[in-house]
Amino acid sequence: MSLPSYEGYDDTDIEHYTIPAFRFTNGSVQDTRVAYRSFNPSAQKSVIIPTCYGGRINGTCTFTGKDEALANHHVIVVAMLGNGESSSPSNEPSFPKSLDYRDCIHSQYDLLTKHLKIKELEAVIGFSMAGQQSYYWACMYPHFMKYVVPICGSARTSIHNYAFLEGPKAALTNSVDYQDGMYRAKGTKPSRGLRAFGRTYCPWAMSASWFRQECYQELGYREVEGFIKAEWEDKFDIGWDAEDLLILARMWQAGDIGVTQTDRDYLSALQSIKAAVLVMPSRTDTYFPYVSALEAD
Repeated sequence: MSLPSYEGYDDTDIEHYTIPAFRFTNGSVQDTRVAYRSFNPSAQKSVIIPTCYGGRINGTCTFTGKDEALANHHVIVVAMLGNGESSSPSNEPSFPKSLDYRDCIHSQYDLLTKHLKIKELEAVIGFSMAGQQSYYWACMYPHFMKYVVPICGSARTSIHNYAFLEGPKAALTNSVDYQDGMYRAKGTKPSRGLRAFGRTYCPWAMSASWFRQECYQELGYREVEGFIKAEWEDKFDIGWDAEDLLILARMWQAGDIGVTQTDRDYLSALQSIKAAVLVMPSRTDTYFPYVSALEAD
């Protein structure tokens, strides 16, 4: 298994831990690698920050800079399964056809407890899909952390969020060069599909007010078209594998912490949380709206 190899990929200090015979929720069993990076490993208090959708380990905010909130903490940034750094469809031919948030959390728990010998976390912090992972952490290992900080995340994927993801997925899977999923067997890359995925995803990632205020100009783009092409089309075409994007999107769509409970009840899952939770929503976020945070409060 290898890390992504595209130009500009940053593999600085990334390590791997292999979990032998890891059992996925769908019943598959195989050796599974978890990619991670440790910051301040000698610090006494530990915090885990999983990656988000479209996120890489070294592009994840760690809050470990001078005078930042976690400057004196051991911060472990871990790539969720399927993101191309940990075991994923792009680097493991036998990778399961489906993925569940519980698989990600179990693998991260194994990394912390069996490899890094961590017995307790100060906090689990995450943005977007990583925020969803933080809720799963709180339900699956309720006594393992003191605090949970979901940033622009939800404990259950909304119907609107589910529907939004159908758009980028369809743009990718219906592209001629995706070849009904046979592109890899034919030795090709679905660039048209990946670029269509990025272009379709773009207007959802930023709020309507962000575009209305032409905030892309603050990033150095005079026109919105340049922003879309460089930050969304090029990003997904150059840096991502189609099957990785799809398996993560399907996991995101199925997000619901209710599955962590024997009765599979969402409210029961919320009530099972023992950690103190600091919910940090955004009033303008398009797919993790403020009202979702109120629901989980």
